[in-house]
Amino acid sequence: MSTQNKAKLVREISGTNPSKCMKCGKCSATCPSFDEMDIKPHQFVSYVQKGDIEALANSKSLWKCLSCFACVERCPRDVQPGRIIDAARQIVVRQRGGNYLTADEIPALLDEELPQQLLVSAYRRYKR
Repeated sequence: MSTQNKAKLVREISGTNPSKCMKCGKCSATCPSFDEMDIKPHQFVSYVQKGDIEALANSKSLWKCLSCFACVERCPRDVQPGRIIDAARQIVVRQRGGNYLTADEIPALLDEELPQQLLVSAYRRYKR
């Protein structure tokens, strides 16, 4: 898959428009994982705009993101960098041959100790 196709797929999966980003950095300033990231949330948007998805896939930031979506809430232009990061993760998982969950498979995986937010987050990610 070409880099432009991967960038298009990131935009499609995330449902965002990276070109709306005005590079204000509010998303990165809000990120609780900022200090551990080599590519910051506002930079993810730039990488997608340039089509450099391979750099994102190889960054440690992809897995350091907590998916708390503080960046999504803080963005004044509704670019939603957290969703872009999540979409890039999905591409990496798909390339590695990751499995996907269907709604029917979830009840068998339930555990009383799991936080409900985790279940919703997992379903949101793996239903695509």
